Amino acid sequence: MKQFLHSVWRCSMLLLVSAGSCITSYGQYTESSSFFEAGISLGPTNLLSDLGGNAGKGTKFIKDNNFPSTKLIFGAYLTYQPNEWLGFRLAVNRGTLSGDDALIKGKGGLEEARKNRNSDVRTRITEGLLLAEVYPTVFLEGDPSDVIGRIRPYVMGGIGFFKFNPQGTDPLTGEWVDLKPLRTEGQGLPGYPGRKEYKLTAFNYSLGAGAKYFLSEKVNISLELLHRTTNTDYIDDVSTTYIDNSAFFASMPLPQAQLAARMANKSGSIAAPYTAGMKRGTSTNNDAYFSLNLKLGFRLGQGSSNYSSTRCPVRF
Repeated sequence: MKQFLHSVWRCSMLLLVSAGSCITSYGQYTESSSFFEAGISLGPTNLLSDLGGNAGKGTKFIKDNNFPSTKLIFGAYLTYQPNEWLGFRLAVNRGTLSGDDALIKGKGGLEEARKNRNSDVRTRITEGLLLAEVYPTVFLEGDPSDVIGRIRPYVMGGIGFFKFNPQGTDPLTGEWVDLKPLRTEGQGLPGYPGRKEYKLTAFNYSLGAGAKYFLSEKVNISLELLHRTTNTDYIDDVSTTYIDNSAFFASMPLPQAQLAARMANKSGSIAAPYTAGMKRGTSTNNDAYFSLNLKLGFRLGQGSSNYSSTRCPVRF
C-alpha cells in the first residue's frame, strides 16, 4: 500500500511539472514585421540643363522647366522594409530626356543669349537607384499593421548610376546625330588639352517626397516627385565655351569636321553669330532632371504570426 501511494504521489508531481511546462510553452507568439514590395512606375520626366529654360538667368529646378520638352520614364522596383516606417528601394528606370533653346520665350533679358544659341538635345537614359524611404506618420498610427484605406506620406533620398547618349539635330539635314564623337567643345582635341572627353555614365543624387495609398493589405498606389542632381554637365553636350572650327578640321576627316562645326555652333541665324571663346554653357552648374512617378506596388510577404505548442509528456 505504501509503495502504491508513493507511486501515485510521484506520478502526480511529474504531471504537475509537465503541465507547468506545457502552460509556459503553449501559446508562444512570434511575429515578423519585415516584408518586400515589388512594383512598376511610370511618369513624366524633364531635363534641367543649360538648354532651354525660361526668362532670366537659368536655374536648376522647376522654375526653368519647359513643359513641351516633357518625356516619359518607366521602370520597376523592389523594396525591402524591415518595418512599416523604413524601406530600402532598388529601382531600374528607362526613359528620355530632352531640351531645346527654341522653347525659350525671349523677353529681352538674360534668356536671349540661350535662345540665340539655338541648340537642342535628346538622350535615352537608363538608371539604377538605391533609395531609403521614411514614413514618419507611422509613429502617429494606432495600429500600423492596419493599412487598408490609409494614406502615408513619405520622404526619400539616395544615390544612382545612369547611362546617357546626347544627340542633336543637324541644321542641314534635320537628322538626329550623336554628339559625343564630334567633341563639340574641343574635348580631347590637341588644341584644348584641358578639356577631357566626358563619359556616357554618371552618378546622380536623389531627393524626393510622395504619398502612398493602400487599396488593400497587398496592393497600393503612390505618387512621388523625385529630383536628381548629377555629377556631369554633359547630358546636353553643353558646358563651357565655343571653340575655333579649325580645331575640328585639323583633327577629323572632312565630313565629320563639317558636321562637328555645324553642331557645335548653331547661332548662324542671328545677326552676330557666336565666335570662339564666347560662352556656350555654364560649367559651374551640373545637369539635373526630375520625374513625377505613379507607382503600383504589391507586398510580396509580410510578417508571419505563429503559435507554438508543446505536447505534455506523460510519464509514470
